[in-house]
Amino acid sequence: MSQLNRYRELEAQLAIQLQQLEEMKNSDSLKKEIEFEEKLRALMGEYGVSLRNIINILGPHASRLTTAVAGSQKGTRAPRALKRYNNPNTGEVVETKGGNHKTLKAWKTEHGSDTVESWLQ
Repeated sequence: MSQLNRYRELEAQLAIQLQQLEEMKNSDSLKKEIEFEEKLRALMGEYGVSLRNIINILGPHASRLTTAVAGSQKGTRAPRALKRYNNPNTGEVVETKGGNHKTLKAWKTEHGSDTVESWLQ
């Protein structure tokens, strides 16, 4: 590509960007944002507060919300109920919250799962 073509291409892009810039300058939302920033900076100067201090002041609220949401999601599972199995043959009692108990597994292999589940109190 020749330099002349490149120059004209960049010139056209610049004209488009200048037009977009003028449209933004006339935008009400941009004017409101600029006004807000000016007022905020004036307040910061009046009270001698830096932007970092404002973030620290407002930051704990955001962190409390995220920890509350994370905490509520983490503890949604209900705790397992305690189950008591009483072996009528030996009188032995096994208390467990899960099915991974050594004695309970031995009973299930020896007597069958349905039989052992019938021993549940």
